[in-house]
Amino acid sequence: MKNIPLIGYTDKLSLRPGETVSFKVSSTLKKSFSASLKRSISADPNPKGIGIVEKDASKYFKTTSFKSREQSFNPGSYAISEKPIKVSVKKNLNISIIIFPTLFSSKKQTILAFDNVEIYINSKGSSAISVNDKSIFIKEPLILRTWYKINVKISLSGKISISQKNLKNKNKNKNENDLINNRKISLNKVLSGKVSLAAVVSKGIGHNHFNGKIESPIINADGKKIGDWDLSDNTSSTFVDSIIGPKLLLKNFPTRAVTSSKWDSSEMNWQHKHDHYAAIHFHDDDIYDFEWDTDFKFKIPNNMPSGIYIMRIKGEGNEDSIPFFVAPKINKTKSKICVLISTFTYSIYGNHARVDYKDSWQNRIKEWNAYPYNPVNYKEYGLSTYNYHTDGAGICHASHRRPLFNLRPGYITFGGSKSPCSGLRHFQADSHLISWLHNKELDYEIVTDEQLHEDGYKAIKNYKTIITGTHPEYHTKETLDALTDFRDNGGSLNYLGGNGFYWRIAIHKENKSLLEIRRPEGGIRAWASEPGEAYNAFDGTYGGLWRRSGRAPQELVGIGFTAQGNFYGHSYERKCFDPKFDWIFKGIKENKLGDFGFSGNGAAGFELDHIDSHLTSIKDITLLAQSKASKNPEENFILVPESRLTHLSNIKHLPEVEILQADMVYFEVPGGGSVFSTGSITFCGSLPWNNYSNNISKLLDNIIKKSIS
Repeated sequence: MKNIPLIGYTDKLSLRPGETVSFKVSSTLKKSFSASLKRSISADPNPKGIGIVEKDASKYFKTTSFKSREQSFNPGSYAISEKPIKVSVKKNLNISIIIFPTLFSSKKQTILAFDNVEIYINSKGSSAISVNDKSIFIKEPLILRTWYKINVKISLSGKISISQKNLKNKNKNKNENDLINNRKISLNKVLSGKVSLAAVVSKGIGHNHFNGKIESPIINADGKKIGDWDLSDNTSSTFVDSIIGPKLLLKNFPTRAVTSSKWDSSEMNWQHKHDHYAAIHFHDDDIYDFEWDTDFKFKIPNNMPSGIYIMRIKGEGNEDSIPFFVAPKINKTKSKICVLISTFTYSIYGNHARVDYKDSWQNRIKEWNAYPYNPVNYKEYGLSTYNYHTDGAGICHASHRRPLFNLRPGYITFGGSKSPCSGLRHFQADSHLISWLHNKELDYEIVTDEQLHEDGYKAIKNYKTIITGTHPEYHTKETLDALTDFRDNGGSLNYLGGNGFYWRIAIHKENKSLLEIRRPEGGIRAWASEPGEAYNAFDGTYGGLWRRSGRAPQELVGIGFTAQGNFYGHSYERKCFDPKFDWIFKGIKENKLGDFGFSGNGAAGFELDHIDSHLTSIKDITLLAQSKASKNPEENFILVPESRLTHLSNIKHLPEVEILQADMVYFEVPGGGSVFSTGSITFCGSLPWNNYSNNISKLLDNIIKKSIS
């Protein structure tokens, strides 16, 4: 494991005055480290822009030193019984369990452990059992991604046997039972301890993690069941009630609502046929919460302005910057402007190890004194839902309760971008908007996705205008409902990004910082959900695109995701010359807008949104400006798969070149609400250009000032 000398995280990302945030730090330094509070204005390290800008906030938190201590973390999911089991064995101990292995390893992988008995897969891929460190195994190795029933019988007289049955093998005479019973062992007369699945547990830490699905573990002593668990029980929870024996506690959140050995495609919803979803998928790299001890706490003062804050920790030439987000108390808002902070999207992308990362990017990182750590080089810290588990399964859980490298000021996503592009996404790219608001002296407050989900419309109802960041991609029903209510009750909604309101996520009811994403059917995606696994385990809703659930982004903001390419940007061309909308273009002489910027070098790029009348009931959407489709093959713009029918046709039945473009739109709805949408993920990157004096900055200034007047 690569060692980072000083790094930390918070238990909460979203806070309000009166609430307390805990800071958890691991430090290998010999001396203490200091912590100081800053307010974040710009997180872009590009020296050709304004650079990283932070304001001193020591009036709210005095710089303080804390004793260094190293804290460890332990990836890998498993289940363990809440209480130990104690049983006297007079003759035989029998264990049966169904497994679906997904990865072989040079290390053994524990399937079930109880006292001195351990069922596992050895380094040769064979099922095996050990008792008091004496073991036997089946010579014929298991086949990956195949269901097996493992049966073990141990007698007090010293005989041991293990059998495996391929549950999908239709030939009853072949490979029905492979039996070995030629090893003498000594079984304890009294067995005592906790039962664990998918790992052997020592001092509260799991080892020898199993990769794959486990189903129906049963332990029988002398013909009497002492442990029997239906793993479809309490699918949305962190535990499994037992049929017999103590309940099982799930550690590091294995994946639930997955198909089991009985699944036959007759039902796609786990809530309708529990016995078809009676398995849990464990991984050796599952991680939710590092569970570090708290080093210090900070209670948000009542007089602390709403905004983005950074706790900077330093020591012996090392540094880390830990962000958190402060909203005002509900009904205590002082500003007309609210910036919606996309904390759901930040978490979903947390520690995204990009496949296009190159070591050469470190040259720019060093030159700019940018954030030095990249998830590609520190995969043990847990990856994002845009990555894969070690067994090849897509990662469907996300959490901020661990250090997230790409949620740091100065982090560069694209280190090879052509100058003067900064190569930023998400938190850092959103800071272009934050710095613009400060430059224009526009008073604002923030609300996060989490707060919007929890508090709904009341969290934003007192604002006149809401501004999104560059990529508000992941949402719940609650956040979409709140934004819709805001718009329909006279609010001004300004969507300054691309590929927004795209994916549906679920929030764990017991662990609010844990998110779930399923990726069935369509969409631009890093991996695809397995057949039968489209429904979220956390809340039972159908996962995937909001478009597939009848809530396309076009219905909220007039446009939706249409095309993606490499990190390039272009200009818009003005399309609306109706005098009714001249106020939007006041002070702008050019028809070409945004042929510049720190994101992709242009305001319309990377991920683009487009009008689609088939996906919205909104009338009178005005096209203000539009980008042209790029003809540069290096930029590689493609149509989103959900809009494609064949290699020759798409849903809109238009030439593809007419769809691969960004639409900037404006419309009003009954009730007095309005929407301004940019249709591009790189739009905000143009705001700081030329010290904020440019046509994109002017256009947005016109929009925002009108919305709050």
